[in-house]
Amino acid sequence: MRAGLTPSQARRVRIAAASVLMAAAAVVLAVRLASRSSVLVVGVYGLLLVLCGLVIELSRRGRTRLGSYLLAVGLAAALVMDWVVLA
Repeated sequence: MRAGLTPSQARRVRIAAASVLMAAAAVVLAVRLASRSSVLVVGVYGLLLVLCGLVIELSRRGRTRLGSYLLAVGLAAALVMDWVVLA
């Protein structure tokens, strides 16, 4: 017997993770814009928000593994961009 999540449970977990990340990115975007107004800030966090929406849609269509990879890479890229470019 295999241990782990069923495909529908995996979809729900990915959708929940992307939704939480989307909310967090929106909050960070608002805080960053309050401290300084920059097109780079909007660009970095705007792309992260779009990526979260894409991951949610991929998860709904059953592409959870691809969605997980995109979510991880997108989050890492946004954090690097925030640390390197926006600092």
